[in-house]
Amino acid sequence: MDPGTAVAVGRILAPHGVRGEFKVEPATDFPERFAPGSRLWLDGNPYTVERSRPQGRSLIVKLRGIDSRNDAEPLRGKDLFASEPAAIEEEGVYYVHDILGLRVETEAGTALGDVVEVLATGSNDVYVVRGPRGDLLLPALDDVVKQVDTASRRMVVEVPPGIEFQAPAPAGRPAPRRRPRPPAGRRG
Repeated sequence: MDPGTAVAVGRILAPHGVRGEFKVEPATDFPERFAPGSRLWLDGNPYTVERSRPQGRSLIVKLRGIDSRNDAEPLRGKDLFASEPAAIEEEGVYYVHDILGLRVETEAGTALGDVVEVLATGSNDVYVVRGPRGDLLLPALDDVVKQVDTASRRMVVEVPPGIEFQAPAPAGRPAPRRRPRPPAGRRG
């Protein structure tokens, strides 16, 4: 596999059972990448998918040559790759990995931040742009995204009225809410 044409299709979360299966968080819109007989790459080595099945939002996957829980355990947290198919022919259509990390700026040249996440919302994707002023949620629409240049890692946008920066979500658990104390008063 040529590393330049590899695309991450999932991350191994944990072993599943004792026969070499593991739970995978898919990172692809093409579930056929995990179909029996498909070729995936792990740590630069090719593997053939023996079987896979959905489990909630994850997949349970068995690769040929990984036959026990002991074989699967060291793979926890590793990414699975597939060869990228021929380049997308449709203008304005990109892979998520092409969009992540793009530098985002306005048509006037004002830097807004970098794309850190792509949210699939059903009607259109939403780009999460993180900058020094917080997060900006931009819909992936032609009226908003004016230019994408994957070679120079740059996206030019027109921020619609009403869309403003938000403070990034804090990491970890939210702070506990405290009930306000009742005002001090006389007891009768």
